[in-house]
Amino acid sequence: MQSTARGEGRRLAARHRNIELGLLALAVAVCLAGHIDADLALTGKMPPGLLVHGLALGGLAGVAHLAVRRFAPYADPLILPLGVFLTGFGLMLLDRLDISYAAAHARKGDYQKLPAAPSQLMWVFVSVAVAIALIALIKHHRFFQRYVYLLMTGALILLAAPAFFPGRPEDFGAKRWIRLFGLSFEPDEFVKVAITIFFAGYLMASRDALALAGRKIWGMTLPRGRHVGPVLAIWVVSLLVLVFERDLGTSLIFFGVFVVMLYAATERTSWVVLGLLMAVGGAAVVGTVEPHVHGRVEAWLHPLDIYKEHHDPAIISDQPAEALFSLGTGHLTGTGLGSGRPWLIGFAGRSDFVFTTIGEELGLAGVTAVLLVYLLLVQRGLRTAVGLTDPFGKLLATGLSTALALQVFVVVGGVSGLVPLTGKALPFLAAGGSSLLANWLIVALLIKLSDSAGRTALEPAPPSPDPLPAQAGPAGRPAAPGGPAATDPSPSPNPNASPTAPSGPNATAPELTLPRPAAPGPDPDRTEVNPAAPYPPAEQSPYGYHPAPQSPFPPNPATA
Repeated sequence: MQSTARGEGRRLAARHRNIELGLLALAVAVCLAGHIDADLALTGKMPPGLLVHGLALGGLAGVAHLAVRRFAPYADPLILPLGVFLTGFGLMLLDRLDISYAAAHARKGDYQKLPAAPSQLMWVFVSVAVAIALIALIKHHRFFQRYVYLLMTGALILLAAPAFFPGRPEDFGAKRWIRLFGLSFEPDEFVKVAITIFFAGYLMASRDALALAGRKIWGMTLPRGRHVGPVLAIWVVSLLVLVFERDLGTSLIFFGVFVVMLYAATERTSWVVLGLLMAVGGAAVVGTVEPHVHGRVEAWLHPLDIYKEHHDPAIISDQPAEALFSLGTGHLTGTGLGSGRPWLIGFAGRSDFVFTTIGEELGLAGVTAVLLVYLLLVQRGLRTAVGLTDPFGKLLATGLSTALALQVFVVVGGVSGLVPLTGKALPFLAAGGSSLLANWLIVALLIKLSDSAGRTALEPAPPSPDPLPAQAGPAGRPAAPGGPAATDPSPSPNPNASPTAPSGPNATAPELTLPRPAAPGPDPDRTEVNPAAPYPPAEQSPYGYHPAPQSPFPPNPATA
């Protein structure tokens, strides 16, 4: 029976891999169709190198699929196709913007006329290769549980490093980049992954203490004072990032992920309320006293004031107003790929304003479709968290999904005027190697996590050994539970059992009780377990926590 269930689970996993392959082919085909449509509208010709581009993107997706089929056969069949579609769609948008920038800035000396799509394509290969290596080399997601504090130390160093590097005028006051030897990268993109892993390990170990009941105020149970310390520490760190690096997006994502994971670990609404109050209060204070953040808030509150002759000097950018104009031009179905003018927004091809290209040329329908793709990717991550059985994996999948959802929210909300601009890159779509690599790491981790969840759901667990082994009877037959042992020819009757068994059609079977086992003598071949000894290390436990010790024998009613 078990082998039949195991075979059925493997057949279902193989069916999922075939579904994944079909969805990958569909994703690549849709992206290539977008390339053709945009180039025909802009130049009237087929895009040059279309065959090479299609073979490269399809081949890369095929290699990733083979890696998943070999090293994560029970993974969710939608995670990889969604990542490939968003990546290919982003390449199409950047190529479309490169054509317009090259024509508009042909006589100018700025760098916007330089194409962004070729370098982004190089980073696509690097990112997918790193994701494949993680899928193949990391056997189980609990591998990261051993290094949570090491990852946290490295993440804090990376998070603080940009504050010590000089900013450039094109950074618009934000300090998010580390520049060494002519190369630059955003460490905060990798910090969100490392810190999420640390949060999962820390909350798994401390969830009991954080879930303790505290004082009840206004019908809401607040945590105890000594347990608020970790939240205060994370809050202070996020404010320091906001003050010294002027990075509103990273601060919001950093603190938001912690609060969501804290709620998932403790199931206490008071943590969410406390976190929201601290986030709003801290952002209000910093937005008032820090000039760069104050300027973003003023531009968000009064986006059209930039066109007034006399306006607040803190408002120095016209991008929020131009983004609203671009989104409004798209209406319901958009102007069509290649028929809009999103290049009028400066840096649209190299920043979060790439989202306005979708709104203008694909309209509300295209924006809704792209947001649904993001939502589906987040939903698959949360579904993976539900299917996992170990607390570390549950919290890690929840945190990674939350980090992706929050980054999409702050970027789309900033471009559409819902929240102040943050300067974060739109995952998978905006140009930037650091963002693309970090998000593909998230995809790889979700694939490994979903493989563990799928293996648990589709592969039956091996039968647990019987805690009460059958005793051999006089003729070599196993004796009934509670029956006499072979070495005792005349056992004493059980004082707890009924002396006579009822008979008749309406009689009920007597309650079967087990005699108290005799204390065994010393056995040199048996290792005795000391109940007072400490628990084994956490890494020896299958899920990272220690179950309470239980006796293999049921309690005796006579002594209960």
